[in-house]
Amino acid sequence: MRIAVLGGLGLQGRAAIADLVASAGVEEIVCVDTAADGPARLTGLTDLSRVRFVVPEGPIGPALATVVADVDAVIDLLPQPLMREAVQAAIATRTPLVTTNYGKAIADLAPEAQKAGVSIMTECGLDPGIDLVLYARAAKQFDTISSIDSYCGGIPEPKAMAKPLCYKVSWNFDMVLVSQNRDSVMIEDGKRVEVSAGQQHDNRFIHEIEVAGLGRLEAFPNGDALHYVEMLAAAKGLQRSGRYTLRWPGWSAFWAPLKELGFLSEDKVPGTSASPREFLGRLLGPQLQYGADEKDLCVMRNVFSGLEGGRAKTVTSDLIIERDLGSGLFGMSLGVGYPASIVAQMLARREITTPGLLNPLQHVPDTSFFDELGRRGIRVAETVAWD
Repeated sequence: MRIAVLGGLGLQGRAAIADLVASAGVEEIVCVDTAADGPARLTGLTDLSRVRFVVPEGPIGPALATVVADVDAVIDLLPQPLMREAVQAAIATRTPLVTTNYGKAIADLAPEAQKAGVSIMTECGLDPGIDLVLYARAAKQFDTISSIDSYCGGIPEPKAMAKPLCYKVSWNFDMVLVSQNRDSVMIEDGKRVEVSAGQQHDNRFIHEIEVAGLGRLEAFPNGDALHYVEMLAAAKGLQRSGRYTLRWPGWSAFWAPLKELGFLSEDKVPGTSASPREFLGRLLGPQLQYGADEKDLCVMRNVFSGLEGGRAKTVTSDLIIERDLGSGLFGMSLGVGYPASIVAQMLARREITTPGLLNPLQHVPDTSFFDELGRRGIRVAETVAWD
C-alpha cells in the first residue's frame, strides 16, 4: 500500500512516517511538506529508502490533489487551517483520509464525502483519538453508563520540571495557549453545564487525581463532553461527564490571574502586530524546550461508571506514553502519530469502508486498534471495580 503524510516533517508527522516504515505492507510513504530539506530532517530517524519527498509549489490545494490521487490513504497532519483543503482533495480523488483535527470545522463537507463514497476519519490522534476508541470499548461493558470522566495531558517527567510552570513543550506551544481560550461543556446531575474560557482556570470543576508513579496531577475542564457521549447509546441517561486537561499542580493558579489581566487575549495590542497570546507564545515557547535527555509524558485516564446486569461497576483505563530517547520522538508525537498511522493502514486495506465524515468512537474497530497499539509498546491498563 502507498500512504501520504501531509505535514510529514512536523513532530507528529515524523512519528507517523517512522511507524509506516516499520509496518509490513507499506510499500511507499509520500512525505508532503513545504520544507525542502526533508531527507536531512529525517536522517537517523528511520530508513528513507521507501520515503518519497514532495515539496508543493504554488497553492497547496492543487498540489494536494495530485499527491492524494496517487496513494491508497492519506494522513493529514497539516495545520488546522489547511485541513479543509486536504479533505476536499481526498473527496475529489475518492482517497480515504485520516486527520487528527476536530471534525466540527468541516462538518459541512459530510454530504460531499458521503456522495463520493470516501471515508474521512476525523479526530484520530491521542486526545481526541485513543480516548474515543476507549469510549467505544467501555460501552460494550455496560448496560447503562451514568458517568464518564476523561483526562489527558502532556507533562514533563519529574526531573525535567522547571518552576514556575512545571511544563515544557512537546507540541506547538501556540496551540497550547489557544486551547486555553476554549469553552468547555460539562454534564452535572444530568444537565448541561457550560464553563467559559474565561473561567477555565477558576471554576469549581478543577480538582486533582492520583496517578501511580507520578503522584497528584491537576485537572481542569477543556473540552465538550456532551459532543461525544451523544454518540453512545448506553449513555443516554448520563448524570455526569467532563473532559479535562492534566498538568502538574499549580497550572491553574498561575494562569488564572494572567487570563483575567488579558494575557491570553486574541486582540491585537494597539500599535503592535501581535496579540498578548501570540506574544506569550513567542516569549515562553523557546524557554520551555526539552533537553535531549529529558522525557515528556502523555498521561491519559478514562473512568466509566454504570450498571451491568443490575450491578454497579466502574471501569478505569490508564495509559502513559513517554518519550523514546533513542529516536528523540516525544510521547506526544507517538500518541498522535501512531493512531493516525494505524487507522490510515486500516483504511488503505479497506477494513474501514463507511463513507462520509467518521469518528473513532463509532468507526474504528477497538480490538484490532488496541492490538496494534500494543505491538508498538503502547498498552492500556484497565481495572474493573464492582460496588
